[in-house]
Amino acid sequence: MSTSAAAGNHSYKVVEVVGSSDKGSDEAVRNAIADASDSLHHLAWFEVVNQRGHIEDGKVAHFQVTLKIGFRIEK
Repeated sequence: MSTSAAAGNHSYKVVEVVGSSDKGSDEAVRNAIADASDSLHHLAWFEVVNQRGHIEDGKVAHFQVTLKIGFRIEK
């Protein structure tokens, strides 16, 4: 579903959030959304802007994912 199709007749604000995980980029996304939902309401969509990781001893040690998260503005 496209963002415009999901948007309807609402207005949205977009914030940028970085999530992290030592298990994978999917969990980093889920962590970012879970943390954002603690202080933001009406979360509607997200877009992955950037992915990066940290390497230790030749192995992936940590994942970071930058998201744009859209949430509906209350009227």
